Amino acid sequence: MSQEPPYVVEDCRGAVQLMSDGTIRRSAEPAAVFLMDIPDGDLGVEWRDVTYDPEHDLNARLYKPWHLGAANDARLPVLAYFHGGGFCIGSGRWPCFHAWCLRLASELPAIVLSFDYRLAPEHRLPAAQEDGAKAMSWLRSTAASDPWLANAADLSRVFVAGDSAGGNITHHVAARFGKTGLGPTVRLRGYVLLMPAMAGETRTRAELECQPDAFLTTEMSDMYARLILPDGATRDYPAINPAGPEAPGLEAVAMGPMLVVAAEHDILRDRNAHYVKRMKEEWGKEVELVEFADEQHDFFAVDPWSEHTDELVRLVRKFVVDHMDTE
Repeated sequence: MSQEPPYVVEDCRGAVQLMSDGTIRRSAEPAAVFLMDIPDGDLGVEWRDVTYDPEHDLNARLYKPWHLGAANDARLPVLAYFHGGGFCIGSGRWPCFHAWCLRLASELPAIVLSFDYRLAPEHRLPAAQEDGAKAMSWLRSTAASDPWLANAADLSRVFVAGDSAGGNITHHVAARFGKTGLGPTVRLRGYVLLMPAMAGETRTRAELECQPDAFLTTEMSDMYARLILPDGATRDYPAINPAGPEAPGLEAVAMGPMLVVAAEHDILRDRNAHYVKRMKEEWGKEVELVEFADEQHDFFAVDPWSEHTDELVRLVRKFVVDHMDTE
């Protein structure tokens, strides 16, 4: 009797598939929705790739504006960045995230370090959050001595940012390192969470009212949860629900200021708002919430050249400028 061939059990935007026999098929190409053309000239930014974790073959893409500022020897703030993709797909090398980081490096301006991390289902949570910590340790130990960065990066003005899954990693970096956890030479000035990935056992209104044509649907979020959570964990697992009932309190952690960006038509909108409320009212953190009207999840990655993306770049730039020298 012939054996039934394996079939697809879970499909993440065609980029990774879990098969019925437990094998995983991962495409070498980006998900089609994230493919786009990058303008010629790279926006006055040079970039190169490095391996920051040889053990797991994890790479970072480093961005540096050609002209550092009014003075040729002026150093720029550093923005460590983590891409989105539901913890299952994505890379800083994908065109959408590359375009976004080019814009940030050019328009803030800043030295941008775009870090990859291990992906599920091959590596379930908290692997991604652990890699976020490794990336920050690499920044501390390597960036100051790297000849390509040493004369450009001001490590006393470091910001951490990310979108979706990367926004979640940013939270965990903030919770782990606070303001001074990277030592006296690296100062973490603030954090930018763009529609950070969060889940929970109790449905929110945004999840219940999700439209079937949404960029991120409730069904897709549930699929990601099945692929990323460790055995026995629920959607209240603290790695994915950092403001949920099982999450540890953060009262004692001295964090820098935080900017959280939500989108009106994103299923994560209510969770992002609850996160901000708990961070401010229960844990006493300095957090600003900005919601973009009439936008979907990760709108800036889908179209890095839209008017709302222009507005988002200005918002991030203002946050960085306002907090570069705060104590």
